[in-house]
Order: sequence, then C-alpha cells, then structure tokens
Amino acid sequence: MSDFPAFETPRLLLRELVADDAPTLFAIHGDADAMRWYGADPMIDVRQAQKLIEIFAGWRAMPNPGVRWALQSKSTGLLIGTCGLFKWNRGWKTCTVGYELAHTARGAGLMAEALSAALTWGFAYMQLHRIEAQIHPENAASLKLARGLGFVQEGRAREAGFWQGQHHDLLQFGLLRQDWPLA
Repeated sequence: MSDFPAFETPRLLLRELVADDAPTLFAIHGDADAMRWYGADPMIDVRQAQKLIEIFAGWRAMPNPGVRWALQSKSTGLLIGTCGLFKWNRGWKTCTVGYELAHTARGAGLMAEALSAALTWGFAYMQLHRIEAQIHPENAASLKLARGLGFVQEGRAREAGFWQGQHHDLLQFGLLRQDWPLA
C-alpha cells in the first residue's frame, strides 16, 4: 500500500492521520470514560497521541500492513475519531477491525457509515474473507454497532485484555465476506 487509501462517505472524509491530528486524537484517547472500552489506558500526554499516529503510519510499512483512517466530519472539518483494519493475515485472508469516536460525535450513525466504507474496502482491496472484532461485553454501543453491521458473536475470550489495571473478558465477533452485502 504505497498511497494512502483515502475516500469519502456522505458525511465523512476517511483520510490519513497526520501530525496536526495529535491534539484531537489526544482529547479522544485521554477521555477515561471512553477508553474503558478501548483496550488501553487513557493517554496523559499529547506526545502519546503523536506516537500513536506514527504507529498507525508504520502499519503500512509492515509485510502484512494495516490501515487506520482519520474520520473527519465534512460539515465541521473536525477529526471525530478513527477506524482501521489491522493484524492482517494475508495467508488466511483475515484481519481485525478497531475504532473509536469522540463523545460529541456519538449517536448519529457516523461510525456505522465509516465502518461500512472501511469493511467494503477491506473485502475488495485486501481481498479479505473474514474480519474480526473483539468487544468488551459491557460496551453496549459497540455491540449494537457490530451486530448492526452483520458481525456474528462467536464466543467469549476470558480475561483476554488487560488495561486500566485489570483483566477484561472480550466477546469475539466475525464477519465473513459472503455475509457482507457490499462485497
């Protein structure tokens, strides 16, 4: 993936994260309430956001690259979150999806819009057969989102995650190409 795969949805620009996004990314990832579901401790310094942008950019240089999009609102021009596909196993044609959204952008269907585009791109350009998601069992919004996109719950990984000083169970979801209407 030499060129970044940027594209648009009706309300969003899905584009590359850049250094100027660090303050907004820090605000999203520094929100302890939101990060209780993300799988990482809240950020405490903007330099952590700068490092995360570098990590996401570095995914594209890996032998099995991943991609993380900045979600920019067309109406406001503001960064409202990110979503991406990572842990790409080319041989198995699988990857994992991840995402987060600023509090101010929640409840309007924006992540469903962004993920619909990202999943369609993954099935088409990464030639994926399966996309996985791991979701905290108490993250009602994410569970609703995944199920609404057609992900099927396949099991529970006991204490598979560790963040904010404790182990967390994660629900395993999968979405197959043949179940995705836009593939």
